[in-house]
Amino acid sequence: MIDPIKPFIEYQGVFVVDGGLATELEWRGYDLGDELWSARLLLEEPDAIRQVHSDYLGQGADCVISASYQATIPGLMRRGLSKEAAVDLLRLSVRLAQEARDEFWAVKANRVGRLRPLVVASIGPYGAYLADGSEYTGNYGLSAAELADWHRPRWRILADSGADLLACETIPSWEEAQALAQLLRETPQMPAWVSFSARDGAHISDGTPLAQCAALLDSIPNVVAVGVNCTPPYLMPDLITAVQSATRKYIIVYPNSGERYDVVHKCWRGDTAPSEYGTISREWRKMGAALIGGCCRTRPAHIRQIRDRVPEPRMGMDS
Repeated sequence: MIDPIKPFIEYQGVFVVDGGLATELEWRGYDLGDELWSARLLLEEPDAIRQVHSDYLGQGADCVISASYQATIPGLMRRGLSKEAAVDLLRLSVRLAQEARDEFWAVKANRVGRLRPLVVASIGPYGAYLADGSEYTGNYGLSAAELADWHRPRWRILADSGADLLACETIPSWEEAQALAQLLRETPQMPAWVSFSARDGAHISDGTPLAQCAALLDSIPNVVAVGVNCTPPYLMPDLITAVQSATRKYIIVYPNSGERYDVVHKCWRGDTAPSEYGTISREWRKMGAALIGGCCRTRPAHIRQIRDRVPEPRMGMDS
């Protein structure tokens, strides 16, 4: 397996992940009040998804993450699609990201000081399919083996989609971490990162120590990075330390904006401070985070602030 992240780390010292997709679409006026969330627009407004990908690349992201977080075969079939149509929609999610990346890279000016961005296929947790907020609790009532069986069909489709790597995102429980570890071993040729949702500075959402999860993934060769996403920024320093204690993998952090989603009232609460994002992202990098971006409620402006603080390239390479 070739590590697709390594060239970026060698070239510029950090890999800039993109920002929120679904919440950015909401900012732009699209109604995502649906159990499919951003995947709804794969059906209705795919050009809107492609445009958000393009905008993140234009603001400095080194990757774009597909709109497949909440797109699952059973979830799409529940909406009336055939199995074949559901599979096609999963593949479309990756193709939209590829098209945005290829269009961006075709412009010579965009290549100055940059490496060719990656396309990342999102693997959301089982709780995203349930659409009940349980990706922030992990209270599924399923075993690791049952979760692996549930994830496997989508996993195989996305692993064979042409994406550069997989992003296992917002993973809330030890059982689901074990399930994904099994699937990672089944597809050793496909690199992936695994990021967890956290309840505090040391534990993922179900209370399992983050260090325990990082240790589980440390021995799997195709795991290129381990970390946290969709968690408040103020917890990142402690969580980076927790991951560092248990793995030699790259550390990835892409927190939310600092607001918190109220699953009862279905709204975001709290404050966001985009102007501070670049400054604190630099501190995360100094602590050891190698992949840095944003999750829910972060926008292209947040990613620009991270990019503006990327060190000068270490090699005189014109890609």
